Parts: sequence; C-alpha cells; structure tokens
Amino acid sequence: MIALLVSAAVSLVVALLGTPVAIRVFSRHGYGQPIREEGPAGHANKRGTPTMGGTVMIVATLVGYFAGHLATGESVSVSGLLVLFLMTGLGAVGFADDFIKLYKQRSLGLRSGAKLTGQVVVGVVFAVLALHFPDGYDLTPASTHLSFLADFGISVGPVFFVAWVVAMVAGTSNAVNLTDGLDGLATGAAILVLAAYVIIGNWQLRNDCTLSLAPNCYDVRDPLDLAVVAAALMAACVGFLWWNAPPARIFMGDTGSLALGGALAGLAITTRTELLLLLLGGLFVIVTLSVIIQVGSFKMTGKRVFRMAPLQHHFELLGWAETTIVVRFWVISGMFIALGLGVFYAAWIPK
Repeated sequence: MIALLVSAAVSLVVALLGTPVAIRVFSRHGYGQPIREEGPAGHANKRGTPTMGGTVMIVATLVGYFAGHLATGESVSVSGLLVLFLMTGLGAVGFADDFIKLYKQRSLGLRSGAKLTGQVVVGVVFAVLALHFPDGYDLTPASTHLSFLADFGISVGPVFFVAWVVAMVAGTSNAVNLTDGLDGLATGAAILVLAAYVIIGNWQLRNDCTLSLAPNCYDVRDPLDLAVVAAALMAACVGFLWWNAPPARIFMGDTGSLALGGALAGLAITTRTELLLLLLGGLFVIVTLSVIIQVGSFKMTGKRVFRMAPLQHHFELLGWAETTIVVRFWVISGMFIALGLGVFYAAWIPK
C-alpha cells in the first residue's frame, strides 16, 4: 500500500512540474497541433497549441511506478510491467502518428493501416507474454478465459485469446483517441476509470484466493501491483489535467490517448474484468458508437444522424459551451463508473 501512495505522489509531481517544461520545449520547436478544416469553427483558435503531452504522462507513470517500488523495496511484478509495456508501446505508435502530423503540418499522421499494424504488433506481444510467467500458484498475468467480474466459461485457447486481446487493445485505444476531442475530456474520464481500477485491485488483494479460499475470492496474479500501476497513471493524468483543462495549454495527442487506452485494456485483461470495462469505460463506448452510427448511416442512407461525430462535436454544433460538454461528459463517465463498481461489488456479496 505504501508503494501505491509513493508511486501516485511521485507521478503527480513529475506530471505537474514536467508538463509546463514540455509546453515550453514543444512550443520552442513548433510542435503545435494541426486542426481539421472541417472541424467546429471554435477550434481554429487552438491551432498551434503544443501537443504530444502524452509523453509527460507516460514518463511520469514510469518514474512514479519504479520510484514507489524503489522506496519500499518491493519487487515489481510481471503483470505491472506488462501493462506498462502495453501503455508505452501504444504511446510510441501514437508518438509516430503525432510526429508525422507535426512534420508534415497536416491533421492526418500515420495511415490507418500503419497505425493498426502498430497496435496489433504491440497487442500480440502483450497477449503472448501475458500467458507466460506463472507464479507459485500457477497464475499467469492473463488467462485464456473471457472475463467479466472474474474468469468464466471454458478456455477459448491461445489463438482466439490473442485475437481477443488485439481487438480489445485496438478498440479501447481508438475509443480514447476518439474521445480526446475537447480540452480535458479524455483525461478526466480516464482518471475516473483508473480510480475504479485502483479500487478493484485493492479489493481483489483483500479477497485473493491465494491468501484464503472463499466462494467469492479472485484468481488474479498481482492485484496490488496492478493497483499501483493504475494509481501512478491516474496521478499522472491529474497532474497533466492541470494544464490540459479548458482552455488547454497542451494536448495529449495520439501519444497520450493510445497509451491511456492501452493501459485501460491491459488493466482489464490482467484483473480479469475484460467485459466490465464496457461499463467502466461507458463514455468511451458511447463516443465510439456515435462514430459507428454516423458512418453506417451515411453509407447506407446518405444521411447523418448527428451534426458531426464524435458525439462531443455534435453538441458543440448545437451551441453548447466546451466546458459544459466536458463537465457533463465527466458526469456521465462517473455514472458509468458507479454502475460498474456497483455491479462488481454486488456480485461479491455472499448469497
């Protein structure tokens, strides 16, 4: 528990103090955000705002995580390292996308195929490694079972499991990327989901099957260390949000959104709560569905359901203030978190 507190504290300080340094450095080198010409008119004044701020969140999380373990002398876990690998690997894919946008001064970076290839490669490596490294109780970071509140059903086999993980990783990282369209929106929503995983990791530790067998115990390899990862990343997001809140002085870019999505998918897989992520990340699901509905409707009927997708831009075009949309979407995210944690806890209560 001390490692969790130290990791969060260090990560918060690094992000809070490191972000203004990044703003100055990125501004000096002209790493400003290109803006889509077809986007809402109010976004034009955001052109040139420093981007790639996700690098600060990644660095702060890594520094905080290892500082917490160094300060307490506790060993790092394979599960924690794998989630950090997934976060950093997808962050590298996002960084390449951001850098191309900046270098060529356009709103499109990596081609969709190249970006997806990067996500698939990182996801496959994570999935394969997650099925190895059993501990003394023969628990590996992930299992070949699907999970909701815990593993259920029969094993789907390693091949299907790898495909499932790749779909989760690509879907979650792209969902966070789509949500990152207004100042502070994705950052604040991610903080709430990460807070839920801090709670889940601690709850799984206190009801760990390796400590005491009980009807509702959890077979999770490293629950506490996964909570440490979630806390470190959550604190990094809080420190970054100080500068990313409306009006944002820096954007996370694809570097941050893909890294955040990867971390959320990794936490869901390693805590055996894969399908629960659909509830905890309900806001990201809604935003993604708005894009799917918009594209599907236009291709089938030639008509658009929303004025613009993703959904947050629809409300902008309706005349809502940006801060109003951000805060209301945070409230929606909080409601999904409450629902998800409620379901998680209700299933644990002895019948």
